[in-house]
Amino acid sequence: MMMPSLKVTQERWPTRGAFVIARGAKTEAQVVVVELHDGELVGRGEAVPYARYGETVDGVIAAIEGMRGFVEAGGARSALQDLLPAGAARNALDCALWDLEAKRSGVPAWAAAGLVRLDPVKTAFTLSLGTPEEMAEAAGAQARGPMLKLKIGGVDDLGRVEAVRRAAPKTRLIVDANEALSFEDLRRLAPELARLEVKLIEQPLRAEADAALDGYESPVPLCADESLHTRADLAACAGRYACVNIKLDKAGGLTEALALKAQARAMGLEVMVGCMVATSLAIAPATILAQGADVVDLDGAMLLARDRTPGLAYVGSIIEPPPRELWG
Repeated sequence: MMMPSLKVTQERWPTRGAFVIARGAKTEAQVVVVELHDGELVGRGEAVPYARYGETVDGVIAAIEGMRGFVEAGGARSALQDLLPAGAARNALDCALWDLEAKRSGVPAWAAAGLVRLDPVKTAFTLSLGTPEEMAEAAGAQARGPMLKLKIGGVDDLGRVEAVRRAAPKTRLIVDANEALSFEDLRRLAPELARLEVKLIEQPLRAEADAALDGYESPVPLCADESLHTRADLAACAGRYACVNIKLDKAGGLTEALALKAQARAMGLEVMVGCMVATSLAIAPATILAQGADVVDLDGAMLLARDRTPGLAYVGSIIEPPPRELWG
């Protein structure tokens, strides 16, 4: 068996218009792609550096380059857990190793992960932060979908949600504040969101302010995102949140994400599987994680102006299993 050679590159993928959240706007997805070349076989992984945690493209590439000796000596995927911290660099390498292992063995990644089969998954669609009128228009175009995820975090958040509810009266709604609310904002807004039949409020407060949630009984279940990276964060989240959002870039790859999901379930937490704005190569491993999840939010590639080829097949809100040529 040949030892793999490592290639790491940066790619830019434009979005469909500006994608706006409480922390700012982006017009492109900047991704880091790892390729592990093994003769005719290539294992690939894609990750998105997370600026919220101080990650940059250059920093992620440098971290991956720092693992060149380990990777090209045939280092095991399980060892990455101790050699790199959770984050985008470990995610890209971890997913590339999963892909290479699947190609070498002929065993699909989903089977290696212990699944009997890989089913299509149904994803929410994210509405970028905008005026109530803009968000209502976007919601109307997606009103037949099963779930909309609304970005909030500005003046007139209630007006935004009310406008979306009028435009999509039968669609399940979740809202994502991306840490933009104060505790008083949450106490004021949550009963109104319950009235509008919002199913979940994602990361209302800054992660560092989570202690304010101790003892708070929200009329709408709360979901941890920025507060939840790896299994080490679960104990604190369990007393404050009903649900956790697991993302490969936060967890540092599919290996940790699968273990995190299993432990969250064992602790009685619901599971959302989320993503960054990225191409189908980043989303494909998350379809394994999404099997049986309570909420799936894997629309990252849908938010791009174009996707890589081959990519995932999105049929309305349904994501078909990834083709082997893409990943896994």
